[in-house]
Amino acid sequence: MKGTYLIFFMQENRTRHGVLVYEWLLEEARRLGVKGGTAFKAIAGFGRHGLIHADHFIELAGDLPVEVTFMATDEETERLLAFLQAEGQSMFYLRMPAQCGYINEPTKT
Repeated sequence: MKGTYLIFFMQENRTRHGVLVYEWLLEEARRLGVKGGTAFKAIAGFGRHGLIHADHFIELAGDLPVEVTFMATDEETERLLAFLQAEGQSMFYLRMPAQCGYINEPTKT
C-alpha cells in the first residue's frame, strides 16, 4: 500500500477534553477510519522552546515527549488533518510519503 507516514509530537501530560492528547488523538484517528496508530514515549528530548526534558529529572515527571505515528492512506491523512484543524488543535507533525506491506502475509481464517 502506498500512503502517508504521519507523526505527531506532543508533551506526555498535555490534555484535551480531560483526556491525554496522545490517547485522544489515537481514539479520534480510529473513529475517522485510520487503520492503526501507535504512541511512543521518549526518554528525553527538546522542542521549539529548547527545553531539555528527560526521564531522570523528577520535577519533569509526566512532561516527556510523546510521538504518535500512523501509516494511513492519503485520504485518511487528509481527513485526520482536517479534523484537527477544525478542532483548533495545535501540534507539530511530520508527513512523509511511504509504502507498506507484509512479508509472508498471514492468511485469514
